[in-house]
Formats: sequence, C-alpha cells, structure tokens
Amino acid sequence: MASGALPVLAVVYLTGTAPLNGFSLIPIGSIVVGNMMTAHTLAGRRGFAALRENLGTYEATLAVGLPRRRAIWMVVEPIAAEPLVPTLDSTRTVGLVTLPGAFIGVLLGGGTPLQAGASQLLVLVGILVGQVVTVAVFNRLMAAAKLLPDDLRARLRP
Repeated sequence: MASGALPVLAVVYLTGTAPLNGFSLIPIGSIVVGNMMTAHTLAGRRGFAALRENLGTYEATLAVGLPRRRAIWMVVEPIAAEPLVPTLDSTRTVGLVTLPGAFIGVLLGGGTPLQAGASQLLVLVGILVGQVVTVAVFNRLMAAAKLLPDDLRARLRP
C-alpha cells in the first residue's frame, strides 16, 4: 500500500499543492491511504482466489517449462486490473450521482468553488494513480511468491 500512497502524498506536499500541516495531512492522507487499502484488499482477494481456482493452469505452465513467476502471472493476469474497477466507476459519477467529499469539504471550509474543484481533482487523480501503482506492485510481489498466504505458498512450489 505504501508503494501507491507515498508517491502520491510526496507529489502533493513536495510540490506545495497542499500545505504540509495537520489540517491537510490528515484528510488527504486518510483519503489516499484508505483507497490504497481498498485496492490492495481487492487485489489480494481476487488474486488469491484465482490462484486457488486455477491450480491446474499453474501446474500446466510449469509442465511446459515456464518459471514459477511466469506461471503465477499466467493465472493472475486476466484479473489483474479488476481491483481498479470500483474506483473507476465511482470516478465516472463524481458530481453527477454523488457529491465528492473533498469538494464539499473545501466549500464548507470557506474555499471558492474553483479551489474546491481543484482539490477534488487532485484527490481523484491521486487515488487513481496510487491504486494503479499499489495493484501493480502487489501483482508483481504475488507473482514473485513474496505475498502469498501459507496455503498457496505450500501448493505453489516450483
């Protein structure tokens, strides 16, 4: 999760887009980290389920001489982007179906509509970029057998 959250927070604060203080760090950090947790959890649940359901595919790829990393990736690749779907769907409806939290927060805090829109855009882009990085790193670590539950680690021996 840190692989997605830290770069986003670094860009936000090191570029001066948001002041580095508790009033901005807590809400922005919470939003970013919370969304990275969601993507990480979905990637794990879907990826581990795919490996459990497709042990035959894993064994077949090993049988034709592919290395363990590639065999795991062959099973996980078709569902690799699924953890991003909920965020992509909610991003499509921002402002049409739902009222975005950062936008409303800035308005209620006395900001202008332009500031509110800019902050909401920053949050949405940060979430999307961070989740892509989080899921990509998770999938690479899963393919390398670094992030496997004990039952899969025992079954997916090279």
